[in-house]
Amino acid sequence: MRFKILAAGLVLTSVAWSTAEPPARHDAGEMKSAVHRPGDVRWRSGPPSLPPGAEIAVLEGDPSKPGPFVFRVKVPNGYRIPPHTHPKPERVTILSGTFHLGMGETFDATKGEALPAGTYGTWPAGMKHYVWIEGETVVQFHGEGPWTINYLNPSDDPRKK
Repeated sequence: MRFKILAAGLVLTSVAWSTAEPPARHDAGEMKSAVHRPGDVRWRSGPPSLPPGAEIAVLEGDPSKPGPFVFRVKVPNGYRIPPHTHPKPERVTILSGTFHLGMGETFDATKGEALPAGTYGTWPAGMKHYVWIEGETVVQFHGEGPWTINYLNPSDDPRKK
């Protein structure tokens, strides 16, 4: 009998996952189920706050508004993000490629740490850091919105160009 109950539960779970709706939203405090298969992720041009060449896929929530979010960023080999901070903690998972992370107010590719695919990292609000990429790289970000990026040198901000 226990086996039949377990089997029925597994079947119901697999049906629920296979019929899940697209991106989960947090409208009115309700969360919907969602599954994002790699081939179904919809990429679009990155936000104006990132240097040109980035693509973004929002999987959950709205990073520009208060509340939880999940988004992915895909960038080409050699991509760089100048020194910057975020007003809230940053949480990232490197899904593919190599994400190099350096700390400080000045971009220096001889310093920093290579974070290969599979790495998860979190750093506090206000941490001064910069990024460079090796190979096409996909990184997943999640946290509490609104997500913003503040460049230490205003001339590095692509929104001002």
